[in-house]
Amino acid sequence: MAVLLLSGKVSAESYRYCLNPNADKGQSAYTVVGGLRGHIVAKKETLLDIARNYGLGYNEISLFYPEIDPWIPKEGQSLDIPTLWILPSTVYEEVVINIPEMRLYRFSKKMSMVKTYPIGIGREGFETPIRVAHVVERERNPAWTVPPSAWSEYGKIVVPPGPQNPLGDYWVGLSAEHIGIHGTNRPWGVGRTVSRGCIRLYPEHIRYFFNEVSQGTKVEIIYEPVKFGLRGDIVFAEVHPDIYNKIPDIYQHARVILSQKGLLGHVDLGLVDQCLKKQNGVPVIVGQIREGW
Repeated sequence: MAVLLLSGKVSAESYRYCLNPNADKGQSAYTVVGGLRGHIVAKKETLLDIARNYGLGYNEISLFYPEIDPWIPKEGQSLDIPTLWILPSTVYEEVVINIPEMRLYRFSKKMSMVKTYPIGIGREGFETPIRVAHVVERERNPAWTVPPSAWSEYGKIVVPPGPQNPLGDYWVGLSAEHIGIHGTNRPWGVGRTVSRGCIRLYPEHIRYFFNEVSQGTKVEIIYEPVKFGLRGDIVFAEVHPDIYNKIPDIYQHARVILSQKGLLGHVDLGLVDQCLKKQNGVPVIVGQIREGW
């Protein structure tokens, strides 16, 4: 994989992007952000520790290293850390949540900068809804009103603020009914389908995100397991598992996206199909824009 190699850990880094290039001003499309990082496994370190330290969810590290036991990776082993992403499609360039990759993107349109955070999402029967919403409330140290379906588990109707509260220390309520973005008292649920529909962030990430949004901020919740992006004239593909089983034919789905973006004639479909088969969530080069595009 020929991609940018970075050094050091990352938690909430900002990246520059360009969705609408202008050739007259020398601007090229730049919708692939970040890069691979190197890491040496320390004593007693788990893949979950490593994922969190680099701002990844459990799904991202486990998809990239399916052969490694997440609880006992080999001490001293050298790992590539996939802190590399293709930006999802967006209308408003404010907040975008892409369900299949379990990741949130917070755009700063005026500065052409983006931050990205891993998330936990709704489990089977409580799937996080796909829609456009907006922020309607922000609350520090929230109490949680327990839904009837969880009364037997928690033994109470309201869980007060504190370490037993699954909302964590911050709540960002959305206009989508009963759905919000919040922290968690179980950080290992980030990168998993574990919630009752809400979106969970690591405690260290929700602190930043809470202050980055305000009432009225648009939140696009999308479902896109297949993404294509550009770094200049280089085409990348990124594929995630269809976790809610919404895509009948992912190969046809990918070709429709390529056609819509005008990229179908600029990629090696054999390489695209390899990505579709592997579905490890990491961008790889699949083509190059030819002159006259």
